[in-house]
Amino acid sequence: MELNSPIPSTVQAIIFDFDGVFTDNRVIINEDGTESVICSRSDGFGISEIKKYGISLLVLSKEKNPVVQKRCEKLGVPSVQGIDDKKTFLAAWLEEKAINPNNVIYLGNDINDIECLISVGCGVVVADAHNDAKKIAKIILKNKGGQGAVRELCDLVISRNNRC
Repeated sequence: MELNSPIPSTVQAIIFDFDGVFTDNRVIINEDGTESVICSRSDGFGISEIKKYGISLLVLSKEKNPVVQKRCEKLGVPSVQGIDDKKTFLAAWLEEKAINPNNVIYLGNDINDIECLISVGCGVVVADAHNDAKKIAKIILKNKGGQGAVRELCDLVISRNNRC
């Protein structure tokens, strides 16, 4: 990314959707109904690196399955799930934390992320995002959800911080 990157020069927070971002948007369902997902360890490393910069992180998901919370606990990232109106929740969270929306990155992948992608300084989507989300994103990552997209974004932000 060059210095005129759409990434804010000051990043106060990165908000992530979960399904289709930390995962490849697929689910494994066992015979007892238990759901499992596959996540990238590379993404986990990216999260551990970005945390060194003091940027607030949040996973904001519509999904209700406890797999979201379990993965986020392992990564040490706060999460909220079962949120149908993500835009309203995000606005209230940013206000509570006194974070300027212009200094926020939102990483999503689908149409239910569009309002959040638009309401922050930098809307980012994974390579395999829904076309409607891609149309309004400021950055389309090279990596797909669950296949290094989170790491790619973390690396971009770290690179931007190290040049500014």
